[in-house]
Amino acid sequence: MTKETIAVVGVGRMGANMARRLRDQGYRITAVYDCKTALSADLAYEIGAEAVVSLSRVTELADVILTVVTDDAAMQAIFNLLGDTGDSLLIGAKGKLFINCATVSPSVHLAVEELAHHAGAESLEACMASSITQAREGTLYLMTGGTDQAFRRAEPILKDLSVSLRHIGVTGKAAQVKALVNMVMNINTAGLAEGLGLGQSLGLDLTMLREVFSETGANSRVLVTDDEDMQNRDHACFFSAAHAAKDSGIALELARDEGLSLPLAETTKKQYDRMVAEGFGELDKSGVAELTFAGRGNH
Repeated sequence: MTKETIAVVGVGRMGANMARRLRDQGYRITAVYDCKTALSADLAYEIGAEAVVSLSRVTELADVILTVVTDDAAMQAIFNLLGDTGDSLLIGAKGKLFINCATVSPSVHLAVEELAHHAGAESLEACMASSITQAREGTLYLMTGGTDQAFRRAEPILKDLSVSLRHIGVTGKAAQVKALVNMVMNINTAGLAEGLGLGQSLGLDLTMLREVFSETGANSRVLVTDDEDMQNRDHACFFSAAHAAKDSGIALELARDEGLSLPLAETTKKQYDRMVAEGFGELDKSGVAELTFAGRGNH
């Protein structure tokens, strides 16, 4: 069976590596688009795609369009959800499939799905609980939400991108799960930074302390991904503080809608908001340690 042609909208670190992975798996990447045109031009040259400057051209050139954008506003812009531009991925979208991989509010995914169906297209949310390396290697952890029909059509592509693929349910549900995953991850990251920061102030050997954490109830996934970076002040970005702040905000909005108070999540978001306010939002989330270790502060 001939593989469907693919376009990628949003070719930053994640989107570009997903495009490379799919190209390596034998898919024809026909178009790439990014608001930073230099990114799309460079990637297009590398993988043999067209770097397009119009959203409707993206849809024209591909059967399946992957969107990997930054936030609610970016999703609203590419699908023209607010009706304030003439250009949109939904122009000429009949028969197309949109696979939306960004971490955005569940309500935005629902709005995209509704307009896609009106245009005769399909839409699926495919939330990623992984990072840049996994995108390139095709070992993402993916959670999808949408109709069974959209999932079945997207499944071969998503299997080539992932090591684990889980269909959560209707549109919006995968986004809810992803928001909770990132909320808990961010809390764990901030907690680890405080534990290591206090340990340093007490004069403890941090390598020893990290090992003890790993063998006790202090263990968590972020101990694997962030502990050494916190100790060595290596905050090369795999998941930015700005994204951590945004994603914690999505979870807190869901909590407010349910009438719940989440004090740990609220405090954690304030830490990442502080990083953004001080101009360090593009550091990795491990950079929250710069707020808790004594003697730091020059980031």
